[in-house]
Amino acid sequence: MTQTPQPPQTPHQPRTRLRIGPHMVQPPVVLAPMAGITNAPFRTLCREFSGGKGLFVSEMITTRALVERDAKTMRLIHFDGSEKPRSIQLYGVDPTTVGKAVQMIVDEDLADHIDLNFGCPVPKVTRKGGGSALPYKRHLLRSILREAVTAAGPLPVTMKMRKGIDDDHITFLDAGRIAVEEGVTAIALHGRTAAQHYGGTADWEAIARLKEAVPEIPVLGNGDIWSADDAVRMMRETGCDGVVVGRGCLGRPWLFGDLVAAFEPGSGAGSARPTLREVAAVMRRHAELLAEWLADEERGVIDFRKHVAWYTKGFSVGSEMRKRLAITSSLAELDALLAELDLDQEWPPGADGPRGRTSGRNRVVLPDGWLDDPYDCAGVGADAELDTSGG
Repeated sequence: MTQTPQPPQTPHQPRTRLRIGPHMVQPPVVLAPMAGITNAPFRTLCREFSGGKGLFVSEMITTRALVERDAKTMRLIHFDGSEKPRSIQLYGVDPTTVGKAVQMIVDEDLADHIDLNFGCPVPKVTRKGGGSALPYKRHLLRSILREAVTAAGPLPVTMKMRKGIDDDHITFLDAGRIAVEEGVTAIALHGRTAAQHYGGTADWEAIARLKEAVPEIPVLGNGDIWSADDAVRMMRETGCDGVVVGRGCLGRPWLFGDLVAAFEPGSGAGSARPTLREVAAVMRRHAELLAEWLADEERGVIDFRKHVAWYTKGFSVGSEMRKRLAITSSLAELDALLAELDLDQEWPPGADGPRGRTSGRNRVVLPDGWLDDPYDCAGVGADAELDTSGG
């Protein structure tokens, strides 16, 4: 059968700004919440490279822990005085607890924007019905969104989600319509299922489909943005209103400077290709910021260790030196080891491209009977709320 040829799709013109409630985000770039990564020190680094432009979201905060004023959680919600708007991501599975957490944020002026996590694929979250498992339960999702939006009042509420649990349980279009109906301000979609975890290739077509399905509010795309060019290309190909950058900035906080340059060609910013000497200086500052934030140099340097492999990716830094850098416990020790590197190395081609977790999962850990009925909320018990934040 002869098919009528279809006209080529016209690329969308990328927007240069994004409105989240009363907040104008320019360029339309958001730092994705990442557990143990997007704390105040890392957000500070990213904002410095962007000149303060963009939106930088805290790591995931558990609603139960916030309501109970867990000490670790109260430290995680601290924002530097220069952070505007202050953006908190909340995780919760109980509508009442989510509502209480949002009300607390409003009453105590803890943030200017609230994002709800329906995208986390890690087992300790999905086995309780949270994160990327939750949108499958349509009524529960609606109840949580309604409580959050009602309690938030003038504060904008957004949500981040995945395509679904797996290829047989796709939820993003239903979840998108529910979000619009309940007054959510914007939606971010990671173009993977929970089963994919961080493996394979992100489905940007799903982002385009969501944008078509919910034209009333902004849609942000997430997944496989490793460079500023990727961000611009995603917006051209999908028509999304902005991008959410996660693993692409691991060990590369200057990516946000690249993004500003890509969306604002006349800004004077350029694509960063730092030498190892310049990278080492950023590493030192990152570790120092963590030490100040934790009020403990040893704890700060230990927390920094996880970033070493990302910062040094592609450079000629031997395995033995990487091991030594990854067991440092003081700034002086870190300084001494960085000084031993061949700091005149230029930015290597091997430093570009994917970084962070790239593995997939064949099975998503879910509560018993979770998939039996997408409208029944059975299986979400009182113990489903996590009691700790940051992951």
